[in-house]
Amino acid sequence: MPYRQIAFPPYSEVDVQLTSFTDYGLRALIYMASLPEGRMTSISEVTEVYGVSRNHMVKIINQLSRAGYVMAVRGKNGGIRLGKPASLIRIGDVVRDLEPLSLVNCSSEFCHITPACRLKQALSKAVNSFLTELDNYTLADLVEENTPLYKLLLVE
Repeated sequence: MPYRQIAFPPYSEVDVQLTSFTDYGLRALIYMASLPEGRMTSISEVTEVYGVSRNHMVKIINQLSRAGYVMAVRGKNGGIRLGKPASLIRIGDVVRDLEPLSLVNCSSEFCHITPACRLKQALSKAVNSFLTELDNYTLADLVEENTPLYKLLLVE
């Protein structure tokens, strides 16, 4: 019996789906990087801009803070801001720090072909290529001189 041909979309149309955690983590960083230098924001402000739950954003900001991407300042004049210059924040690093990158569960308990399977190696190479490409971009690359972005975020 012949195999059915599968039509794959062209390379440029293939989507990689990040978790919402990573997606909103990147969006929060983009928002902070779009603000005038030194301006603090708040978790509430970021959640309002993107329409995400405060509890979810608190977890994201905590992880970004632990990784050094965000600095949280307590007190009356406190808030959150980037923990380092946007030009030093590589997008690939952020994704590595936020995204669980195990694409398949390769344990013999779940899959009987694990001892002979080469899929995990192929997927690992693909993920590394994806992250290497993202390493070519910094947060500054995404926001600097991006007037349409500033208008959408209502940043002055």
